Amino acid sequence: MATQAIPAQRWVRIIPAAFLMYTIAFMDRNNIAFGFFGMQKDLQIGATASGIAAGIFFFGYLFLQVPGAWLAERWSAKRFITAALLVWGVTSMATALVQNLTQLLIVRFVLGVVEGGVSPATMILLTKWFPLSERSRANALWYLCIPAASIVTGPVSGWILTHYDWRVLFALEGAPALIWAAIWWWLIDDSPHEAAWITPAERDYLETTLASERKTIAAETPSLRDVLRNRNVILLLVLFCFLQVGFYGYGLWLPTIVKALSQGTIMQVGWISAIPWICAMIGSLLISARADRTRDYKTHIAGPILLGALFLALSVWAGPARPVLAIGALSLCLGFMYCYAVYWAALSAFVAADVLAVAMGTINAIGNLGGFFGPFIVGALIQRTGTPVVGEAFLIGCLVISGLVALQLRNRDAPRPSATAQSNTVAAH
Repeated sequence: MATQAIPAQRWVRIIPAAFLMYTIAFMDRNNIAFGFFGMQKDLQIGATASGIAAGIFFFGYLFLQVPGAWLAERWSAKRFITAALLVWGVTSMATALVQNLTQLLIVRFVLGVVEGGVSPATMILLTKWFPLSERSRANALWYLCIPAASIVTGPVSGWILTHYDWRVLFALEGAPALIWAAIWWWLIDDSPHEAAWITPAERDYLETTLASERKTIAAETPSLRDVLRNRNVILLLVLFCFLQVGFYGYGLWLPTIVKALSQGTIMQVGWISAIPWICAMIGSLLISARADRTRDYKTHIAGPILLGALFLALSVWAGPARPVLAIGALSLCLGFMYCYAVYWAALSAFVAADVLAVAMGTINAIGNLGGFFGPFIVGALIQRTGTPVVGEAFLIGCLVISGLVALQLRNRDAPRPSATAQSNTVAAH
């Protein structure tokens, strides 16, 4: 007799809502990379100051990491993120009004504070809707929002800057957050227990499976002290810091690097800059799907990061003399480097549910300092040398360190669902 499939409404309700919400957030965070083309002249700032303006977001990002995760766990991810959408939309649009570097730094800092708790709050939300056997894929589908946002941001920002200016860019791209706040409030529930739109079978499956996983993991890491002394948690923190330096140093200076390689117009740079992010989407799905099957987090974090460093080095070697090869290697670099879905699945497999919020928030807070140092150091190197090459070499070194640290992780078996539940999950897809 065939086993009845467990309904999977969570995949078509929770993931798309989180995807679009964070797509808007990432557009508001990263559109400054295109804003540089006009801001530097109008505000009279150089590459170093631009790097600080891009990176100061991550100092603000520190403040709500742990509180945001805690509020999502103890209060409501739905309510917290709704409030954040409203405030960051207004703040992003206010960037259009800045008149000098000081005002720009203030607005970027405030934007970082407001958005800071959204990522850990969303990850807490996903842990309440997706068991470990599904979590890498759930994280990967959600994390597609970052390359998706960048794919959209490039051509759209290029078009706006071709026809208008950077002030219109920030005004138009900040508005969607205000609209999405209302939609988010309607779509999202904090847990299966509160959702009226799922079937009893799906609710029972989720509550039973997640409760079993919480007991198993809690037996191995029963307290926050144990988490902070856990070897894998420390390694994950260190590798995350260096990965963030590489990722944001790459992402926030990508249009500048592409322009140096292609010598194209702003519109052309916008379209070309979308190619690496398409590779990131493909790479994230493939890597996370394999990680879910094997549960070998170490290999699926370290390998892609080191391959990303290799392809970035190939892009630097090819240079403007071989622009097609250079941009192709640059694209493959991001396709491998973008392995965040596996990273966060690994963390949730190693940390007890009752302290996961604080551990996630702490790692995000400290690790995201790399998001400041990456853009800032690359900007300073570009200004000093007049070329992105030395900055790219710095990013290569950070990726190599991150990958080598990942190789020191020790795998352990995550709790697996029963054979019946596993077959039900597969059948539902």
